Amino acid sequence: MNFRHIAVEGPIGVGKSALAERLATRLDAALVLEERDNPFLADFYAGKPGAALQAQLFYLLSRHRQQLTIRQGDLFAQITIADYLFDRDKIFAYLNLDDNELFIYQRLYDLLVRDVPTPDLVIYLQAPTDVLLRRLRERARAESESVVVIPEAGYVRELNEAYQHFFFHYAATPLLVVETSQVDLAASDGAVDDLLRQIRTMTAGTRYYVPRV
Repeated sequence: MNFRHIAVEGPIGVGKSALAERLATRLDAALVLEERDNPFLADFYAGKPGAALQAQLFYLLSRHRQQLTIRQGDLFAQITIADYLFDRDKIFAYLNLDDNELFIYQRLYDLLVRDVPTPDLVIYLQAPTDVLLRRLRERARAESESVVVIPEAGYVRELNEAYQHFFFHYAATPLLVVETSQVDLAASDGAVDDLLRQIRTMTAGTRYYVPRV
């Protein structure tokens, strides 16, 4: 394995955390999952004034803390798999914040990003918006409805488009773009095996990959 630090990315509902867990198990890797319990998230989805900035800063600071753990600790003695790319925080900020909030956010982001290690490989999981919404509803049924907040369809669509724009222009690291609409990567051993073969043969630049069903 040429890559020691891999970030799995994609919009809400695409399955990045589940895949990161599977990859970490298969590669005997250290697993870094972003903090899910954001106390401001429900207020943000409900449109409460000020909640967007509160939720955004909570995620920014918690992700920064985790990234410092990766950099300062001994995790690079083995492979590290994270279920997010720190840079993607700006996707949400530009989508969710107004100009005044964005000014405050950007100044803090510019200070924190200096400490963040760059991954060796980014895996970007793609899916159409209708697939994302279906997976979000399935997740809500599998868990407690009272603790799973499903964003509105329009927001998921805007977010998915923002992700597509971001990764179309992304060139900071090798990038493996995976189309996931026809397969649940985390639930298929064969799909994970095939994905690992793609990872092991990755070089510089961007590769587009459609898993075998």
